[in-house]
Amino acid sequence: MTVFKILQYPDPRLQRKGRHVIEIDDRIREIIKNMFETHYSSENCAALAATQLDMPDPPYITVIDFSDKKNEPICLINGEITDHSGEMYEDEGCMSVRGIYEKVKRFSTVSVRALDESGKTITFTATGFMAKCIQHELDHLNGRIFIDKLSAFKRLRVDRKIQKTRA
Repeated sequence: MTVFKILQYPDPRLQRKGRHVIEIDDRIREIIKNMFETHYSSENCAALAATQLDMPDPPYITVIDFSDKKNEPICLINGEITDHSGEMYEDEGCMSVRGIYEKVKRFSTVSVRALDESGKTITFTATGFMAKCIQHELDHLNGRIFIDKLSAFKRLRVDRKIQKTRA
């Protein structure tokens, strides 16, 4: 198993879009295994998107498991939100923007369609934290991070805070 390096903002690779998966073959299954290995070896990690990881040409895959015992893995391949409703405005953080938490507006309920690891289409509705998590990870797969949703003033403040911690 391989543990990938998690890219850190402002790494420009965080702006990459994931490549849609055409076939779920051994290579894709190995990437998924390694993504879960990375996820489970990272403290306080709820989910990871392939585009957050130090890999070439990342696929459109996210892995999620925020259960207490880390025994409820969910893998979304080519995931998409097909419907949404409601609104929530809560603190959000990110493994690629460590130490930064800001309020972000998200839908409180999302309907999702994706492929699972075996290639079967799955559909479900998520609410609350799971809905927020899915939106956050799908944003990553589309080349956006949560701080991209902040106002210009808040984003400047975050950028300054990150620069200070790196100096």
